[in-house]
Amino acid sequence: MTLSRTDASSQLDGAGLRAKRALGQNFVVDANTVRRIARLADVEDHPHVLEIGAGLGSLTLALAEIATGVTAIEVDEALLPLLNENVGELANVTVVHADAMQLDWPALLGEHTDWVLVANLPYNVATPLIADVLDFVPQVSRMLVMVQKEVADRFAASPSTSAYGALSVKVAFHATARVVGQVPASVFLPRPNVESSLVEITRRTTPLDASVDKAKLFALVRMGFAKRRKMLRGSLAGSVEAHHFEAANIAPTARAEELSVHDWLRLAHILEDSHK
Repeated sequence: MTLSRTDASSQLDGAGLRAKRALGQNFVVDANTVRRIARLADVEDHPHVLEIGAGLGSLTLALAEIATGVTAIEVDEALLPLLNENVGELANVTVVHADAMQLDWPALLGEHTDWVLVANLPYNVATPLIADVLDFVPQVSRMLVMVQKEVADRFAASPSTSAYGALSVKVAFHATARVVGQVPASVFLPRPNVESSLVEITRRTTPLDASVDKAKLFALVRMGFAKRRKMLRGSLAGSVEAHHFEAANIAPTARAEELSVHDWLRLAHILEDSHK
């Protein structure tokens, strides 16, 4: 069972609630879409599924149909009675009232390192949340998230494309990412003004580079992309000298979007070695 548009509207009206723009609430109200997301998440018989932003529980229900354990996080206290009404009696679902941006991840996830995060994420949360999970939550091994199309493109972008940026480099450092589907605005309540995409992010089993100082690496990358139209010799001026570029085999006339994660790693190591 999942929630139809009529079900969701009726429940919200009955509780005197409306979707909150401040929380980026757009509820998925199409059975085919939530079952498709659950299928793409590849969580059949999986015991450790984490859903961020459960809302009314439509996607939660689809996940619970195939997974053996689902932890559903919802920040909006007003929605909790409806969420609990829809999924609270399911033995394989645990509802947690919490802000995903302030979670005590170790307490929530325990020692298990095979968690799969599935979520319908609003624009203002998607980028910082995914970045934090990649940086600080190694217990999450895979993610299948629905986000605004432009955000999904940035997660999965390759060098020398318009969507490629500092976020793309961070994702590539930690994981592999690919857009696995599109989601029309018509399946949401209320209907958003943007199209959405599904992106799969799979954490690398072996770190791309275990020795690099990640804070310094990502600071360097952000500096390079802060003025992305400039050549690197301009955007990184004061931090990277001509001999650093030469040692890293990177043209100072290149722009940030032309560098792969491996190029950025090489440059970061050259800088680190020069300061020893």
